[in-house]
Parts: sequence; structure tokens; C-alpha cells
Amino acid sequence: MLSLGALVLGFLLDLLIGDPHFIYHPVRLVGNLITVTEKGLRRVFPKTKGGETAAGVFLAVIVISVTTAVPALLLYLAGRISPEVRFVLETIMCYQLLATKSLKDESMKVYDKLKAGDLPEARKAVAMIVGRDTESLDEAGVTKAAVETVAENTSDGIIAPMLFMAVGGAVFGYFYKAINTMDSMVGYKNEKYLYFGRFAARLDDVVNYIPARLAACFMTAAAAFVSLDTKEAWRIYRRDRRNHASPNSAQTEAVMAGALNVQLAGDAWYFGKLHKKKTIGDDTRPVEYEDIRRADRLLYATAILSLVMFSAVKAAAWMYLV
Repeated sequence: MLSLGALVLGFLLDLLIGDPHFIYHPVRLVGNLITVTEKGLRRVFPKTKGGETAAGVFLAVIVISVTTAVPALLLYLAGRISPEVRFVLETIMCYQLLATKSLKDESMKVYDKLKAGDLPEARKAVAMIVGRDTESLDEAGVTKAAVETVAENTSDGIIAPMLFMAVGGAVFGYFYKAINTMDSMVGYKNEKYLYFGRFAARLDDVVNYIPARLAACFMTAAAAFVSLDTKEAWRIYRRDRRNHASPNSAQTEAVMAGALNVQLAGDAWYFGKLHKKKTIGDDTRPVEYEDIRRADRLLYATAILSLVMFSAVKAAAWMYLV
């Protein structure tokens, strides 16, 4: 139960503090590990389809092993000092693995620029949180990009790591974060990563399968707490949850589109190439920059509801086993 307490306190710290830029985030260390390991593997393995695929598998094994072993060792050593020291350390780890406030803060930077009528700066702000090309986006395009990333990262940045931490503490959280960070860095279908990043991308699909669907259900329920359209959220979710190349990305985007009564997704430019994509939701009304604030309210309601549900289930399981 100490790990559950660490998760709850870590969540509260995330809401209060967020991700201060002056603190070196441990996920950046994971990113550095991925970069260094990739360079080494590319020197060793041949530049063929089979060689790059094998290198991608070795990348995953190395990164996951190191990223889980280090926090496990640190928590073990802290526990040898005292249970209190281990609890404090695990609380800090749980806090660092969640991104509720930082996701809201980054999306609100886009909102503030749009509200001020500064479209060029809004494009720059949204470019910090999305992977698509943003230079030619109009106000609606910038808004949609921000809302979509809030929806998708509600699962990837909050619900998924929270679920893994509820099951296995901070170590399981780092296990998930290793896979998710690899996908964000090498899981592209371009010439450089088509084969090298394939295993990481597939692994990310697997570990996010259940969290994405839980996040969609919690988000649908949470819509009622922030005066959004729960009925439409559920209808669009059932209809459009597969309207994405990824098996997981459209899950929460569909709920968000329905809850806001807007249409999301559609064609987008990546690295100078137009990618044809299905739309999600109905074009009931035009997208407006206030939808970013509405999306953030739904983000917070979903995160809180998820924490309550995960905590209740884990507490009940602990009481049953004891």
C-alpha cells in the first residue's frame, strides 16, 4: 500500500508543481540513453531491413532493462536505509512520471497566443507539443492540433503511467515510460526509422492497448463533471475510435471530439509530406480556441477520476488479499 500512497502524493505534487524547466527531468536521461544506444547499434548492425529490425529489438531490450533496473536498485537501496526514505523516493519518482499540469500548461500557451491574436507565436507554441508541421496552420488548425494532443496525451502521459504505477509502483511506471519514450523518438514510418523503430512502435501499441481504452471510458464519464456532452462523447467514441493508423490514438481523440461537438484529425503535414487521415467526430460547430480550455478541464477531470478508480481497485484488492 505504500506504493499506492506514493502514487497519490506524486499525483498531487504533479498538480501543484508540474514540470519545472530548471529541474533535469529523468525522462531526458531515458532519451539520452536511447540516442546513445541507437548510435552504437547502427554501427554494429548492417544497414539492411533485417539488420535494422534486429537492432531495434536490441534497442528495446537495452533501454527497458536499464530504465527499470536503475529505479529498482535505487528504491532497494533506499529501503535498506528506511521504509520512509523509500516512500519519499518513490513519491518523487511517481510525480516525475506524470504530466497532468505540464500538458495543461503547454496547451494553455497555445491558447494564450491565439486569444491575443498572435497566430505565428501560436504556431510555435503548438509545435512544441505536436509532431506535425505547423508553419501553415490557420487558427482552427492550431486549435485542433492542441486539442488532439491533450486528448492523446491524457492516455499516454497520465492514465497509462498511472495504471502501471498502480499495478507495480514506480518501477512499472518507468517500464512503461521507457517504451513510450522510445516510440516517440524512433517509432516513425520514415526512411530512417521504418525498420529500426518498428519493434518499439509495436511494443508501444501493446502496452497502451488497455490504458487507451480505460482512458476513453474515464474521459467519457468525466465529461459529465465538466458540463460537456457525455452522450455524444460515447456515440462518437463507438463510431470513430478506429479512425487512426494507430490502434490507440483515436480512442481518446474520439471521446474528446464528441464531448466538444467538434471534428478533429483529418489530413496533416509531417516532414513536408501530406498524410491523408480520416476525420474524427462530426463538424457540428467550428473549432474555437476556447476548446483548448474545455479540453484541459476534461483532462483534469479524467485524471482525477482515474486516480480514484485505480486507488479504489488497488485498495480493495489489498484488503481482499490481507
